[in-house]
Amino acid sequence: MKMVRTEDAVGHMLCHDITQIIPGVTKDAVFRKGHIVREEDIPLLLSVGKEHLYIWENSEHMIHENDAAAVLYHICKGNHMHGSEVKEGKIELIADCDGLLKIDRPKLHKINALGEMMIASRHGDFPVKKGDKIAGTRIIPLMIEREKLEKAEEAGKGGPVFQILPIEPKKVGVVTTGSEVYKGRIKDAFTPVLEEKLKEYGSRMVMHDICDDNHEMITAAILKMQENGMDMIICTGGMSVDPDDRTPLAIKNTGAHIITYGAPVLPGAMFLLSYGKNGVPVMGLPGCVMYAKRTIFDLILPRVLAGERLAASDFISMGEGGLCLSCDVCTYPNCGFGKGAGL
Repeated sequence: MKMVRTEDAVGHMLCHDITQIIPGVTKDAVFRKGHIVREEDIPLLLSVGKEHLYIWENSEHMIHENDAAAVLYHICKGNHMHGSEVKEGKIELIADCDGLLKIDRPKLHKINALGEMMIASRHGDFPVKKGDKIAGTRIIPLMIEREKLEKAEEAGKGGPVFQILPIEPKKVGVVTTGSEVYKGRIKDAFTPVLEEKLKEYGSRMVMHDICDDNHEMITAAILKMQENGMDMIICTGGMSVDPDDRTPLAIKNTGAHIITYGAPVLPGAMFLLSYGKNGVPVMGLPGCVMYAKRTIFDLILPRVLAGERLAASDFISMGEGGLCLSCDVCTYPNCGFGKGAGL
């Protein structure tokens, strides 16, 4: 490209968008890349502060910002998303369904470290809705060397930077534990909370059992739900270190593989996640899930519903960002809860 006086640009092709900004009114391109400058365009171009223009000169070694954004977009694009129209050298990725956003973080960091190009996104491991903007791509200069984009393509090999795992409705079994509930001394206040949280993701409780503080009874209830085809089983209560809190033992005795009993998250430190012999997730929820607005359950639930199989390392990384501030007005997920360096 070369720079010319605006008055001398008539007949030449613009190699970038020309943006007009009127605070509170508009911020949009008045001329798009590829526009052939006309005599009548000169006053408007001068009015938006363009006394000089960059006009296009073809070069096999350089790539324009719009074409470069398209390269980055294709490196990023995974399943269940599409790209916006290129605008001012930027392409955004839009979710095509409700789901869980997954990010190949090492790949994202590697591409951004190349310089003169960028990929910005929302946090991974959080749910997105159909139509949500999830990321944007562009280069920093107006043009970039083809060689640098080839390095980005090399860094992006092996799969896209972003994926959306659809969240499908699940059949959920709930085992409520505690002699005080089992014997009718108090009303079960836990199960209605779970039903509301499951409803957020289109899932529902289809089996419910109330058990005494008897680990054999709890084990039997879990096994019965597995036999009846539940997609997920949740046990409430009995998760502390008190002698009569037997839920972790009951879950273990089903033959489930315990991923974690305890997590660096508050509220929710006594959380348990396991997977039964049939692969169905079995969770043990501490009492805080019943009364706290947001807890570890809110961080884990969408991931489990999206079919992700979590490992111990997923929980270890939750320490930074794992403290809910219990704000008077809850803005989750638009806050720092669950958004540490490792998330």
